[in-house]
Amino acid sequence: MQAIHSPTLNPSPLGPFRTRNRSPFLVGAASKSRRRVCVVAASAASTVGAPKREKDPKKRVVITGMGLVSVFGSDVDAYYDRLLCGESGITLIDRFDASEFPTRFGGQIRGFCSEGYVNAKNDKRLDDCFRYCIVAGKRALEDADLRGYQRSKINRERAGVVVGTSMGGLTMLSDGVQTLLERGQRKITPFFVPYVISNMGSALLAIDIGFMGPVYSVSAACATSNYCFYAAANHIRRGQADVVLAGGYEAAIVPIGLGSFVALSQRNDDPKTASRPWDRDRDGFVMGEGAGILVMESLEHAMKRGAPIVGEYLGGAINCDAYHMSNPRGDGLCVSSCILSCLEDAGVSAEEVNHINAHATSTIAGDLAEINAIKKVFKNTSELKINATKSMIGHSLGAAGGLEAIATLKAIQRGWLHPSINQFNPEPSIDLDTVPNVKQQHEVNVAISNSFGIGGHNSVVAFTAFQP
Repeated sequence: MQAIHSPTLNPSPLGPFRTRNRSPFLVGAASKSRRRVCVVAASAASTVGAPKREKDPKKRVVITGMGLVSVFGSDVDAYYDRLLCGESGITLIDRFDASEFPTRFGGQIRGFCSEGYVNAKNDKRLDDCFRYCIVAGKRALEDADLRGYQRSKINRERAGVVVGTSMGGLTMLSDGVQTLLERGQRKITPFFVPYVISNMGSALLAIDIGFMGPVYSVSAACATSNYCFYAAANHIRRGQADVVLAGGYEAAIVPIGLGSFVALSQRNDDPKTASRPWDRDRDGFVMGEGAGILVMESLEHAMKRGAPIVGEYLGGAINCDAYHMSNPRGDGLCVSSCILSCLEDAGVSAEEVNHINAHATSTIAGDLAEINAIKKVFKNTSELKINATKSMIGHSLGAAGGLEAIATLKAIQRGWLHPSINQFNPEPSIDLDTVPNVKQQHEVNVAISNSFGIGGHNSVVAFTAFQP
């Protein structure tokens, strides 16, 4: 995402560099194949042979539940129905007085209800981002048939929570600073630190549902959710967990959040058409909010308890541009390397992928860099369909990948792709099928979902329909 321009931070050269080992929490079984030079990986797109898909039911990772909080509500099917209709959820902000802001609109959530999901006492204290997280997480558990009684029958020491956020508790942070300035240190609430720090979403959710396995948060800007999916899957593949809640959450439509970005669209006279990925007249991204969380589970564990299976996670990858604080590499070099690493981890070839849910933020540099990367990897794009969920719900920052993963899995389930709306004047170089303005029927074989964040964080995950 292109958000900040700093004359003091120069991009590193575009030349090749060697990737380094990741944290042990984020390194999967295929890490050896991912340790390579980006240039070599990108140039070898058409020659890298993909290994066979995982067959071991202990290492196969399936999705057994989905939960969300979105601008279209908290029901997964209703959310996807409105995406299929090409409906924009972008409206003028009325949560606070935004009349003096350059941008006065966004994907603001309205009518949110946490009753029955969040303890009433905590509900009054929690920042909205944590409320979204808890509701989405518990709805995902319901979808996975892991309500209270059913949940009590699993080994909670082998059940984890890996969810994250880009910005954390911004409302609590803003209110705390204001209290300090106006009333002094003694008036700051004792809940200030716990309800600001970004790890508290996973902690609060784990405390609420009693999961005692791997529980931590990842913060990788707008790539956060995919990082969490990747980490959660690797815990399962290494035999450290049977089931993990994974995804992201965000509630940044507050004055300090809206005012801190300089790459927002300013199309205040027509908010619903403001988010327009791949359109020549785009003028920046549109801020959104919400949460998207998946229940990820080993196939063996899911089969033993008779769980409903939504789809299968095939693999993922993460890397870094190591280039610039906010601008992506224009050639898309390390994004293409990340896609290739994902395909290797998934055990699929580029030819098997026929759907991409793109990051597609509606920024000038970001949209083209991603398309450049896609073209490096996929030589034959005749069957490839690419769409942009953000065109309708805006960019939900740390929650974006979670909400987009759910849209990707629903596309696999239903065989219909939602459109990318607001494509009025397409970029001439975007000669791919971006599902413009109207939904398309499409049987998805393998889908990938892309997420990229400030700092050069790249993450790609791959899904398919479950087949025993």
